[in-house]
Amino acid sequence: MNIDELRTAVNEMLAGQDGTFAIAYHNLGTGEELLKNADTIFHAASTMKTPVMMEVFRQAGEGRFSLQDSVKIENRFKSIVDSSEYQLSAADDSDTAIYDRIGTGETIYDLTVDMIIKSSNLATNMIIQLIGAKNVMQHLEKLQIENLHVLRGVEDQKAYDLGMNNTTSARALMKLFIAIASNKAGTPEDCAEMIKILKMQEHNRVIPALLPKTVSVAHKTGNITGVEHDSGIIMLPDGKKYVLVILSKNLKNEDSAINSMAQVSKLIYDYFVGQTAK
Repeated sequence: MNIDELRTAVNEMLAGQDGTFAIAYHNLGTGEELLKNADTIFHAASTMKTPVMMEVFRQAGEGRFSLQDSVKIENRFKSIVDSSEYQLSAADDSDTAIYDRIGTGETIYDLTVDMIIKSSNLATNMIIQLIGAKNVMQHLEKLQIENLHVLRGVEDQKAYDLGMNNTTSARALMKLFIAIASNKAGTPEDCAEMIKILKMQEHNRVIPALLPKTVSVAHKTGNITGVEHDSGIIMLPDGKKYVLVILSKNLKNEDSAINSMAQVSKLIYDYFVGQTAK
């Protein structure tokens, strides 16, 4: 199979689904890419938690804090619209256990892990409150990653109502994961630790779902109503690796779309294996 045949197969796999899809594939060995709607803008959902993690490691490296510093878990945040206070609901969070720990201390590192692998909204908002969304954006700009905008934490309803949302494109997330995989998102030690955390991901319905268990996937998902995303680095046992981003919006049947997206991931994996075997 060549890249054009892969593109046709991917398009056919998604053709039966209601919704808009974007794909960004990058072979980290050869630089070959497959892009579909790569610059279309999507609500970032929880994919924005990856650049937030990147900024945590950057600030820790600068000595602003230690990753082992303990912070008190609180559920009080300020809207970016008018600084009015709001709280998160455990019912709307994929990580409910953290709400039982409100009032206790937790390390910045453990909050960062919860933010990524459990997609904890409460941990995310605490981290963003600590590091500042503007600093995340400045880091992305230095890496020349466009169309990935982290404006605020999660569940800021006033901001949402005004259209002040975190947004991304498939190309932007692809460039972010290329930066992590190539040690440009931080020190080699920090990038290795970020990959270690991403590999612990507990939400695995898309990119890893149909891949062999011997394949490691360091990835971050995101979902809200009608939206399902996955993005990350796929690493084969022989050390070869690629970046894959699959985004979607306006989904009518989310379970069916997730299945098709997982099938796309498998198509791309099979293509990659075939290319590297030559």
